[in-house]
This record gives sequence, C-alpha cells and structure tokens, in this order.
Amino acid sequence: MSNWVAPFLDRPVDSVVDLPGSKSITNRALILAALATGPSRITGTLRSRDTDLMLDGLAAIGVGVDCHPDDPTTVDITPRPLHAGSIDCGLAGTVMRFLPAVAALATGDVTFDGDEQARSRPLGTVLDALRALGAEIDGDGLPFTVHGRGGVPGGPVTIDASASSQFVSGLLLSAARFESGISITHSGAPVPSMPHIDMTVEMLEKAGVRVEFDATATRWRVAPTAVTAVDWTVEPDLSNAAAFLAAAPATGGRVSVPRWPATTTQPGSAIVGILERMGASVVHAPDGLLTVRGNGRPRAIEVDLHEVGELTPTVAALCALADGTSVLRGIAHLRGHETDRLSALSTEINRIGGQCRETDDGLVITGREAADLEPALWHSYADHRMATAGALIGLRVDGLTVENVETTAKTLPDFVKMWEAMAGTAS
Repeated sequence: MSNWVAPFLDRPVDSVVDLPGSKSITNRALILAALATGPSRITGTLRSRDTDLMLDGLAAIGVGVDCHPDDPTTVDITPRPLHAGSIDCGLAGTVMRFLPAVAALATGDVTFDGDEQARSRPLGTVLDALRALGAEIDGDGLPFTVHGRGGVPGGPVTIDASASSQFVSGLLLSAARFESGISITHSGAPVPSMPHIDMTVEMLEKAGVRVEFDATATRWRVAPTAVTAVDWTVEPDLSNAAAFLAAAPATGGRVSVPRWPATTTQPGSAIVGILERMGASVVHAPDGLLTVRGNGRPRAIEVDLHEVGELTPTVAALCALADGTSVLRGIAHLRGHETDRLSALSTEINRIGGQCRETDDGLVITGREAADLEPALWHSYADHRMATAGALIGLRVDGLTVENVETTAKTLPDFVKMWEAMAGTAS
C-alpha cells in the first residue's frame, strides 16, 4: 500500500476520458457465457481485480477461459462440465454472491474465501437461499464450501434482499439451469439498486432466458431452460465515469467521456442528472460523446440514492465542496459494502475539516470552501470508491493524500494514470 498525493488543480479541468468496460456487465456476461449451450466471445471486457477474480473463479471450476494475447479485453468462454475447485473472491461482491449458485451446479466441493475485509460482508441471504433450493453448503460467510452435486433442485424461495440487489441477481443468473427453475419472493424493506436487477433481467432475456416479475419488485420467476450463447459487447463503466465527470463541477471545468450509451441499464448513468441538479451543464452528442461543464461552485443537493448507492462516495465528495447543506438519503445498505461507507465518508470528510454527519439512512453534508479544508491523509478503507472520492476532493485541496490508492484496481487498474492524465499532471 502506498500514500498518493492527489493532483491539485488551480485551474479548470479540460479533458476527454475514455473509460474501460463496465464491471457489472462484464461479470454478468461471464456467468451467462459459462452456463450457455456453446462458446461465447466477450469484447470490451473490463480487466480489473474484480473481473479477473471472476475469470479465475470460473476457470478454477472447469470453464474454458481464453484471453486474447493481443487484446486482453477480448475473452472467449467455453462451457465445460463443472468440477471441484477453490475460488478467491477478493473483495468482489459479484464473485462471492454470483458464483455460489454456479458452484452448486458443479460435481465436487468448491471452496470460497477472500480478503480479510470480505469476511464481514453479508452472504447468509444467498447461501441460505441456495440451501432452501436444495444445495449443500457449509458456512454462513467467507470462508464457506459448496458441496456440488451436479445440479440444484430449485423451486420457490423467500429471501430478504434489502441489504443488496446482488442476492437476487446471483440467484437469477443460474436459475435456468436449476432442475425446477426458481421462484423468488422478496420479503423485507425495498431492494436497493434495482437498476442492477433490471440489468440482470435484460441480459438474461438476451440469452434466451425469460424472467417473469411483478411491478412491486418483490417476485421473480425463471423456468428451466437452455442459456443461449451470446457474443457480448461491454459498455464503458458509467459508475467509474462518475468521479471523472464530477471533476468538471468540482473545478469549474469540462470533462468528456466517449461512447456514452444512448440507453442503458447501468445505474451509473444517473450521475448525469445528479450533476445537472448540482449546477453543471451536460451535452450528449449524437456520436456518443458526453460532456459535463462546471458552472461555478457546485450547488448543494437533496437526493435519494437508494437505487444508485454506488454513486454515493462521488456525490458526497462533491457535496463537501458545494455551496450549502446537502442531504443524501436511502443508503443505509451502504454500511454493508466494502466498508461501512457512511461511517467512512463521515470520518474522512470531517478529518479534512469538512462537516458531515450520519443519519439513519444517509448523510448530511455542509459544504465548505476548498481553501478551508485541510490536506490531511484520506483513508480508503480498502474501498475503491472511497479512494476515488479522496482524489476528487484532492483536485481542490492542495496536498491531500489518498491512502492505499492501489485499491482502485478493483474496478479500474489504471485509475492513477487516468486521473493524472485528466488533471494534466501525468509524468
């Protein structure tokens, strides 16, 4: 781990940032390709720690994985009989919550473990659900073992997915291969990040798997069927784009991102509307180039981020620089992410002289002039989005240092190089 002095700008940023592929789409495409009836090619694959852990996890239980030597973002996946193996989840929620259902289809024991911080992440919901569907599993969190029997009976199951939409997606992605399919009923507070489930449903249907669901977002049903092989093209990661786009209002400058999709299920696209509400202007050109311009100091905002919790660190960092008091709601579930993001954001914003307090389901942040903030050490908590939030504030606070910036490799291995290039400080 190293401490990284974030680039400081005493001028408006002016940059074009080309983002790699979406982690969420990449890891869903890899699962569907592994369970399909034939080979698939995935282009634009994000190559990051999280996605490489997914690739390695699938290969460990028998899936054919061929990464092109001349273009590592092009990956060929060949389904093969699944067998015993060992899977390292790292800190990847999609690996620890999507692969157990796949492992239950294997023949033999599949062990799961991950980073120390991952052992506190909630997994009981998906593991208990798989037990109820007929899988045999030892353990309620990392490390745990799935005793694969070559199939899963499937059927009806009731879960509480109020802590993470990944519990629903993790079951749906493999459900068509269960002997009786699956019928999920959610019982509890509203499921967060519903756009991620919409993404899962859309991708399943592209692979020939029909998902029946109700308008209340509490029931989903998948009948047993073949998963069609699809050649996937992965969109740029719009959640990773958020911090770069926020640099425009943070500095009163301009940032453009090419290949922004006209329509998408990625929750990260919501950053556009949020930045507009905070005073930025946005232009989406016909060729896909999205440009955000800052128009003075960002405005404070009151916003419910329940559906787009992953944007919270970026929005909170911008609120710390904004004019007025911001209220971020609907994000109590972030206490169960890579770290307790609400506590971490409050601690770090206050550490540098900002004003932030936690509420039951969010944060209240009173923005301060950048000159009144202190260049202290911003702790990342081994959380990639905490690190990028620190980098964003560092654009306006000369000398702010981000601890363990390497954690950004989870979803964006070249973050430091890309951020310094955007700021014009790359060596």
